[in-house]
Amino acid sequence: MNHLFYLKKTKSACLFTVFFSLFSLVFYSQEKQKDTTKVNQLDEVLVSAVRVTTKTPVSFSNLDKKEIKFRNLGQDIPVLMNYLPSVVTTSDAGNGMGYTGIRVRGSDATRVNVTINGIPYNDSESHGTYWVNMPDFASSLESIQLQRGVGTSTNGAGAFGASLNMLTETYSKKASGEISSSFGSFNSNKNTVKFSTGLMNDHFEIAGRLSTLKSDGYVDRASSNLKSYFLQGTYVGNTTLIKALAFGGNEKTYQSWNGIDAATLETDRTFNSAGMFTDEFGQTRFYDNETDNYQQDHYQLHWNEKISGNWSTNLAFHYTKGKGYYENYKEDADFADYGLLPVGTETTTDLIRQKWLDNDFYGTTFSANYKSEKLDVILGGGWNKYEGEHFGKVIWARYASQSELGDHYYDDSATKADGNIFAKANYQITEKISLFGDLQLRNVHYKADSWETGVVNDNFNFFNPKAGLNYDVDGKNKLYFSYAKANREPNRTDYENGNPKPEKLNDFELGWRLDAENVKINSNIYYMAYKDQLILTGKLDEVGSPIRSNSDKSYRLGLEVDATIVISEKFIIRPNFTLSDNKNVDLNIGFGDVTTDIAYSPSIIAGNIFIYKPIEGLYVSLLQKFVGEQFMNNVDSIEAKLESYFVNDLNVSYEIKPKSVFQSITITGLVNNLFDKEYVSNGYMWDVYPYYYPQAGINFLVGLSLKF
Repeated sequence: MNHLFYLKKTKSACLFTVFFSLFSLVFYSQEKQKDTTKVNQLDEVLVSAVRVTTKTPVSFSNLDKKEIKFRNLGQDIPVLMNYLPSVVTTSDAGNGMGYTGIRVRGSDATRVNVTINGIPYNDSESHGTYWVNMPDFASSLESIQLQRGVGTSTNGAGAFGASLNMLTETYSKKASGEISSSFGSFNSNKNTVKFSTGLMNDHFEIAGRLSTLKSDGYVDRASSNLKSYFLQGTYVGNTTLIKALAFGGNEKTYQSWNGIDAATLETDRTFNSAGMFTDEFGQTRFYDNETDNYQQDHYQLHWNEKISGNWSTNLAFHYTKGKGYYENYKEDADFADYGLLPVGTETTTDLIRQKWLDNDFYGTTFSANYKSEKLDVILGGGWNKYEGEHFGKVIWARYASQSELGDHYYDDSATKADGNIFAKANYQITEKISLFGDLQLRNVHYKADSWETGVVNDNFNFFNPKAGLNYDVDGKNKLYFSYAKANREPNRTDYENGNPKPEKLNDFELGWRLDAENVKINSNIYYMAYKDQLILTGKLDEVGSPIRSNSDKSYRLGLEVDATIVISEKFIIRPNFTLSDNKNVDLNIGFGDVTTDIAYSPSIIAGNIFIYKPIEGLYVSLLQKFVGEQFMNNVDSIEAKLESYFVNDLNVSYEIKPKSVFQSITITGLVNNLFDKEYVSNGYMWDVYPYYYPQAGINFLVGLSLKF
């Protein structure tokens, strides 16, 4: 369940001032450098410690800003990534705005390691990634890389399904501005303003973005009211690149995470039970502020230095502040459960509660990179600390009590320190054979004290080795093999529901890459063998967090293929598919040990993009996605089955380049679910009863972007 961010302006302003003051000192100290040689490659240093290339024996996909812009009309980052291999996405509101989720190779978002410029983004306690806290962040991205499997060593929690590395926009040499707006179904709209000063005095640039997004959602009352900002200052020297960033978002969403049962799915797909109560006259009503409210603000300072032709370094500091709450109307609540003393004889009351989070996350990451003709070595690491406060309060009760409204009825705290060091290298043994090695040591210390978790004081030491070979057959064909070991700590919800064990994974990858003139193919066979994998049970706790349990032995075996086929200058096809077998081995389900499918792991995932460019500036694409049937629990019960679905989106973009005033005018249209397919992409089990999250039928978004 997400938290909501409410940042005190004075503290934000102080932190912002400190970051940019430090930045300014560096700028003025190096102003005397008049060499205007720009080292664009230094931007890559920001993520070189966590990104890979075709020289690395890892399965991955890249998504650059040009591809992102065609569909960036307000839907969230997981939805923009929906057509990558092995990816399944979902949306609580049904239309890709508000709360969205992503799974890769059947692994949910808590197992996808997400970094922004190499800085960890996953929530330290839940391990989740709440994209709703960063609305329209795609408008500030240079590129995205999705590594499937364990991937390479990175900062933050270990990757058990994938690593998602995001790089924010590089600096611009020329001043520019952009205004873009979009609107569409369900009263959805997005408005964005961007600017760049260009390089002033050949060294310094300031760029920024402001965005607002609103939508009523496909599901009843599943509304979103989102705001975000992005501000970046960049200093570019002959051998130096320094970036100071401040970005964040504020979200208010009406809760839509309850889902609907099978009967309601047949009769009223958009029904939302959140906030429903019976008033004193016996009438069914809905509380109008059953909402999630959160603000999250990020500050990053990056210093990249090219020391010589062989050596470069990156040093980064970061701080994230998050604060907010979600609000519920509760019927017939016990006074005692909320620390309230009734005035009369009543023992229960209707009340409105707020459950708050107030957290801080800060730390540093660092790396040094040595490159020669045959050797590419990165030494790096990071240290990060999380401090979180959890508390609840009652803001209204139907019946009077002797207690003060607003008093905390629980106060919990948690801290987590996470440190790692790693060394990884690519070595060109011969002209055709290269060797990859990667060693990481990681220490995690987690402390929590609450009525839900009890007292937790766990310390983990993990050793994560990785190795692989690349073989360049003939310049066009490349083969690779890799092995990676990963370990991962439980999250807060795991402790709340038992005595969890840390997970262990051995990941084997065998791949072939073809890079011909008109055909590019990436294929990969993977075998992921788990020990004590924390599998989704299909159940949720009272705040909507997925409940997991350890599976003694389990595995994922699959084949991934993706391709880009250039048929002509006007026509391109980009198909991909994943075939997989995902099993719990000898899982004890109450009547013996059996082998079952791992929950939420479809055996077939396929995508395709037909791209047609009939004339200069016009881009037309048909995007297709097929997701096979999957189960919402680990006993393969028919009641827990999610049926397969096949959806199509149509995307059209036309760019006009006038001779004056504007650099470009772009008109974009997106028709989602073109053939109005009724489908469900996610759900959960309440005891033995299934609940579903239906997705929207045919809907559209249209946008206009003006660049100058």
